[in-house]
Amino acid sequence: MLTFSLNGEWSVSAESREPIPARVPGCVHADLLAAGVIDDPYFRDNEDRMQWIGETDWTYARRFTVPAEFIAHDRVFLRCDGLDTLAAITLNGREVARADNMYRTWEFDVKDALVAGENVIEIRFASALAYIRERQRQRGLPGWCPPREPRGRAWMRKEPCNFGWDWGPVLITCGIWRDISLLVFDTARLTDIRILQDHETPGEVTLSINTTAEATRPAELAIKITVSLDGKDVAVSVRSDESDMSDMSDLSDLSDPNSKLKTQNSKLTLSSPQLWWPNGLGAQPLYEVTVELLHDGAVIDSITKRIGLRALELQREEDKWGESFRFAVNGVPFFAKGANWIPADAILPRLTRVDYARLLGSAADANMNMLRVWGGGIYEQEWFYDLCDELGICVWQDFMFACSTYPTFDDDFLRNVRAEQEDVVCRLRHHPCLALWCGNNELEMGLVGQAWNEQQMGWEDYSRLFDTMLPDTVRSLDPDRAYWPGSPHSPRGDRHDHGNPNWGDAHLWDVWHGKKPFEWYRTCEHRFASEFGFQSFPEPKTVCAYTAPEDYNITSYVMEHHQRSGIGNTTIVSYMLDWFRLPANFEMTLWLSQVLQGMAMKYAVENWRRHMPRTMGTLYWQLNDCWPVASWSSIDYFGRWKALHYLAKAFYAPLLVSGVEDTEAGTVELHVTSDLREPKAGMLAWSLTDLAGKPLAGAELPVAIDPLTNTLVTTLELSCELLQYGARNLLLWLELTVAGQRVSTNLVTFARPKHLELTDPGITATIEPAEVGAFTVTLAAERPALWTWLELERDEARFSENFINLRPGHLAVISVTPAAPISLDRIREQLRVRSLVDTYRTERVAAMR
Repeated sequence: MLTFSLNGEWSVSAESREPIPARVPGCVHADLLAAGVIDDPYFRDNEDRMQWIGETDWTYARRFTVPAEFIAHDRVFLRCDGLDTLAAITLNGREVARADNMYRTWEFDVKDALVAGENVIEIRFASALAYIRERQRQRGLPGWCPPREPRGRAWMRKEPCNFGWDWGPVLITCGIWRDISLLVFDTARLTDIRILQDHETPGEVTLSINTTAEATRPAELAIKITVSLDGKDVAVSVRSDESDMSDMSDLSDLSDPNSKLKTQNSKLTLSSPQLWWPNGLGAQPLYEVTVELLHDGAVIDSITKRIGLRALELQREEDKWGESFRFAVNGVPFFAKGANWIPADAILPRLTRVDYARLLGSAADANMNMLRVWGGGIYEQEWFYDLCDELGICVWQDFMFACSTYPTFDDDFLRNVRAEQEDVVCRLRHHPCLALWCGNNELEMGLVGQAWNEQQMGWEDYSRLFDTMLPDTVRSLDPDRAYWPGSPHSPRGDRHDHGNPNWGDAHLWDVWHGKKPFEWYRTCEHRFASEFGFQSFPEPKTVCAYTAPEDYNITSYVMEHHQRSGIGNTTIVSYMLDWFRLPANFEMTLWLSQVLQGMAMKYAVENWRRHMPRTMGTLYWQLNDCWPVASWSSIDYFGRWKALHYLAKAFYAPLLVSGVEDTEAGTVELHVTSDLREPKAGMLAWSLTDLAGKPLAGAELPVAIDPLTNTLVTTLELSCELLQYGARNLLLWLELTVAGQRVSTNLVTFARPKHLELTDPGITATIEPAEVGAFTVTLAAERPALWTWLELERDEARFSENFINLRPGHLAVISVTPAAPISLDRIREQLRVRSLVDTYRTERVAAMR
């Protein structure tokens, strides 16, 4: 098996344009940007001047040389791991293939079209916009479509959000977006490996390994399987009996009818297995399974898959509330803590493994153990799943169907989708992080009805794909994993019973879209919150990257251009004025929006964690951005943590202390929530102070912390203090320690922050060098300082915690890790420390950079 890469230097041209250099993998926007033909599409409103790109047909071309012996092999394939999307491929002037699905892996037999020596390959990409307009003219597909976005995108198997979304730009691209190569082989090659796990016997795991090979001629083949951990072999199996490689009758997927598919089943038992666990529950050991195909004793092909030994399931069982919806690993139910993932760049090929590592590492650092790969984007790069395996981040994987109706009445469409599903499931199923296959995003929230009409598709056509084809594919190709038809979905047969708190997952948008107050979250007791969110602006550094000084107002044209949720900026300000005083300037408006967003998600997540085991998962919308924009993300486009992400690190902590105040009753419930698998003994300290920080009451309570549950420790009776001092003059500080170490803190207020008469807290900061490349900042305050945050004016840095509440007499020690080495003097010169009172000071705290 030989591979000849065609990645690298190509050219790209259009009918009326001269060729320019291109890079493969890549896309036309990246190539035009690199050649200086277009400006940065993310700056100001440049996006509007890029729409001609999606209207144009583009041709990628290159020359390459192959030796005569190369094309003398039995099989010569052109393998395209990703063509976006409507592609016609010619080789030496002869059309050899067409493709029409961005998500599929395509293989075409090109042996007869290749010549020894120089060859020319061209791939012409037809305009996606022209295609969907014509299909939509023939028969319109209903769907949710804001004004900027073209209708009919569901006619194509192409990244839906490439046509725009309520957080993303309209940059309709094309190109060879994943690897492209020539594959040659003789005799046989491996085409598929399926690895199933049996955990029934204590102390061992049995692997069932199904291997499929494609043979081009009669030959006695053997399979050798080796399982290793940390470079050491732990199991080996060799099967050489010809009868073990049995012929398969289904040859429909082979390019040559003379080929034969042969399959073999092997079993290996691993003793004393090291189990894989989600982040925070244990380690993530990864075994390598190497399958070698042998002919006459020589290895002619091999494939290695990395796996984790774990039993990961979706548990849906009757209980006192209805039907559970929870994930369990190795027999242990766990609370899913995380967010929704969207494509991390609108220009996908620019992303590197480093980009994925930064974002996914940030998710793990915030104590997340699950991400939902949302169905309006892409099936992610292998890097994504590899990193999730290593970090212990479980993946809820949507199939790529979102917010539209789909032409399931079209047999060609269904055949295309079936091939896509088979590709994707076979590619990803070995990853231990993969927790669930989900059919679609939000189709059942108003896009399906009794029959097709101007707004909906019929249930019969919906079921053809999401209740039949998709689950059949998962059942046959990945039987160890659960399938869920849609998010959200009603499992009780009532197609309109969405949001029922007694079963299934829920998308909860009463806050934000429904304009309900944050306290509404405390009325929710849903089983699994798979979507909910609140927006904020990115920080000033990010805003400066896409604006000019004349844009520094959230109602400016450019600021509204980078807001895709209709009246999103208005919604942010409306909620802001409910909770906070009017910020003093543009910069403080940006920062305060982040505090507001973090507060909203804190209300939601703490409530649902307190309701475990009834509620067993929260995946907020959304983790990341695809361009610099106002959005629901907790990490902005440049990888900068918003206030929400720092707060998520606290409210997703393995041990959490929280309080639920009832100002009218004069009580506060104190809760301790644990996601640990073992019990702990802790101490819960509470202290009631006035706004000057003067202690008024307090106590320390020993608490037995049970594993994987929430405990109501006590209910404080504070009606006398509320009567004496008033709700607007009290703060309740909470601290949980285990073995003398602080593991969680929290703050309860009895009035909205805008009504707290806070004064200058008198913060002092001491900066000292720590380990190589890092610094320690020690903060102290004379008076309470709420949502205290650190920032470096010019350089980038990550803080161990941020947006914290500083209490007089209690030091906060924060680790600062700059992105690049800097001196102690430089960090002292740049460090800014601010808190809530700074957001509404009339003087400008710091100029926009």
